[in-house]
Amino acid sequence: MKITVLVDSNTFINHYFYGEPGVSYYIETEDKKLLFDVGYSNVFLQNAKKMNIPLYELDALVLSHGHDDHTGGLYPLLKYYTEAYYEDNVTNKPELISHPSVFESKRIEGQEIGLLVSKAKVGNYFNLQLHDKPFWINEKLVYLGQIPRINDFENKQPIGIIEKNGREEPDYLFDDSALAYKSSEGLVIITGCSHSGICNIIEYAKKVCNTEKIADVIGGFHLLEPDERQLENTVSYLKKQSLKSLHPCHCVSLKSKIALARQVNIEEVGVGLVLSFS
Repeated sequence: MKITVLVDSNTFINHYFYGEPGVSYYIETEDKKLLFDVGYSNVFLQNAKKMNIPLYELDALVLSHGHDDHTGGLYPLLKYYTEAYYEDNVTNKPELISHPSVFESKRIEGQEIGLLVSKAKVGNYFNLQLHDKPFWINEKLVYLGQIPRINDFENKQPIGIIEKNGREEPDYLFDDSALAYKSSEGLVIITGCSHSGICNIIEYAKKVCNTEKIADVIGGFHLLEPDERQLENTVSYLKKQSLKSLHPCHCVSLKSKIALARQVNIEEVGVGLVLSFS
């Protein structure tokens, strides 16, 4: 598997790519080409073009959850597919893999922070695969579905509200999920924001994939302003995993990265980074 970072708030100094506070990764496996999240704008498309990555060849788009810094690029992607159809007669219709709640309205103080494109409209371009249980994309790669919340130090506060069936309720981001890949070195876990809790996600990935060995984790860990208890417990947990490396990026503060670096081998992430796993 190869992961190419298309969107991150950081860009490497030797590349002239665009950055923004969002997430988008291009993933290639033995038989699949996937996009994991689409950032906040059309930046992922601009970076993919500069990297000569043809996104009209996608087999699937995976959305980690419904927040706009991970789904805001969806409308530009639909326009991209429309242009590919009319200009190059591209008729590919990929799968869209996510949680059933990903299209629900999400708001903070009345401001929409969720998907701005309707489920019906997206269904014209993608075959929708909405699952709250693990969904195997191929024999090595799995979308984890809804993550069980087993730790008492993670995901205790809602973020805004979610509207379900016309009723508003606190949003605990039950749609937040991740991917896990079974490499020869152990599991590689790919996250968006980890609103479910990065430790919860890792534990569930190990259960779903029936292994205790973790090679790497890349993505957001939702450690922007963690309280001391959450940060200490997270660092302690990750130290016990005997990780080969760790790639914390989106929604991880410098303070959290420093705390992690004292116990775990963390690596820098930026647009243009390519990671490969056998």
